[in-house]
Amino acid sequence: MTTSMSTRRQLVKAAMNAPYLTREEELELATRWRQDKDVAALERLSLAHMRLVIAVASRFRNFGLPMNDLIQEGHVGLLEAAARFEPEREVRFSTYATWWIRASIQDYILRNWSIVRGGTSSTQKALFFNLRRLRAKLSSNRVDLPETELHRQIAEAIGVKTADVDLMNARLSGPDTSLNAPIIDSDGSSADRQDFLISDAPLPDETVSENIDSERQRRWLRSAMNVLTERERKIVSERRLTEEGATLEALGAKMGISKERVRQIENRALEKLREALLKAQPDRLALTR
Repeated sequence: MTTSMSTRRQLVKAAMNAPYLTREEELELATRWRQDKDVAALERLSLAHMRLVIAVASRFRNFGLPMNDLIQEGHVGLLEAAARFEPEREVRFSTYATWWIRASIQDYILRNWSIVRGGTSSTQKALFFNLRRLRAKLSSNRVDLPETELHRQIAEAIGVKTADVDLMNARLSGPDTSLNAPIIDSDGSSADRQDFLISDAPLPDETVSENIDSERQRRWLRSAMNVLTERERKIVSERRLTEEGATLEALGAKMGISKERVRQIENRALEKLREALLKAQPDRLALTR
């Protein structure tokens, strides 16, 4: 801890002692780095803007992450800005770099603040970094403001749904909890939190077994269908092998025969399928029913 504080003080001191750059000097250094890959120019440009990195990083110190790490991530953003800066656009490098420094720090916070990945969209990021500020601002104006109304106003200010505000507020209100964390019962016995998570989904081995059986049955059926005539296959397919089976009347009209004749052909075809399946798999009678 002492070493970390000492390192940070040295970094801050070096940044504060670095001379400011004029607009012309920024342009010259950025051009030398972009066109000639002049490392010395990059180092001078980077050092002169470290005070900017520290200033931006300090705005995020309340998220509970080490200040040194925030500064380091901000420096990464500064180097990214130097690599992408286009001197010919006549924009101050500090103005351009501020966005990259802030974006790099925010991305680091989102990746490390919680073991659950959050802030994957622009609206979620806006919520994450502005919820507390807006909540404090609105609460100070109206002490008796109900929670639902508070969240509604925050959602309106940021341009998101109230449900998104509710969810983000719940995430920011409590720390992460391990599923392996023990829970002590009233009788003194303990169990992991994950022991109380019940899933109705089948076990993996059951799912695999069911998939194998289903594929085997489909192969048997495709093979058995070969014993049917073309008209029998058509009737069985449209009556039995589609989600919404065709009616006898509709199928009869389509094929130019009576619905009674469709029924007779279907019954005969099913019997032929049954015999073919029994011949191929005599121990699978249940599958043909």
